[in-house]
Amino acid sequence: MTEPIAFSTAILLGLLGATHCVGMCGGLAASVSMGAPGSQRGFWLILAYNIGRISSYAAAGALIGLVGFQLKNSGAGIALRTLAGVLLIAMGLYVAQWWQVLTRLEQAGGLLWRHLRPIAARFLPADTLPRALTLGILWGWLPCGLVYSTLLWSSAAGHWLDSALLMIGFGIGTLPAMLTTGLLAQQVRALMQKQGLRRGAGILIILFGLYTLPLASVVDSL
Repeated sequence: MTEPIAFSTAILLGLLGATHCVGMCGGLAASVSMGAPGSQRGFWLILAYNIGRISSYAAAGALIGLVGFQLKNSGAGIALRTLAGVLLIAMGLYVAQWWQVLTRLEQAGGLLWRHLRPIAARFLPADTLPRALTLGILWGWLPCGLVYSTLLWSSAAGHWLDSALLMIGFGIGTLPAMLTTGLLAQQVRALMQKQGLRRGAGILIILFGLYTLPLASVVDSL
């Protein structure tokens, strides 16, 4: 099973990466919460949307975890962990807005999204719980460099279930910003776009990436 430290790291990655999540999904989250006149109903709609989104993360984690398990058994585990560490470093640079290399990953995932986007549009306005949940499930496959990097990191967990749990942890980490974004969209977006906050989050993610590299394990064993 997933170690508590790894699961906590996944949650923290979600929290730190939320600066990017607000930009990618904040507008949609706000529109979902405004799909009902009452604030309480709006909360349940945005919660259903996020449950659907995290469910897709878990499914993607399980799929890539199966691939990671096969690579681990074939002796490619070190290469996989190295790539995961490098992508986490790239994620940190991306969140801090120092290097936007992960936009290329998002472009690569655009082919799938071109097929899913028209389907997702059918569930707008998401003014019922089933519609909000389904919209979240579809929106969870939106091309996102942050999610892709975390996915690859989770693939090194060694088991498909562990990878799925790590992606759930990542999704949980994004919840505070995404739930608040739906209810207080403009205020939260302004906060999360502050340069100092983005850079601080980026630096911490870079440190996670450095620790993920196999070299860090060698140093720890000395």
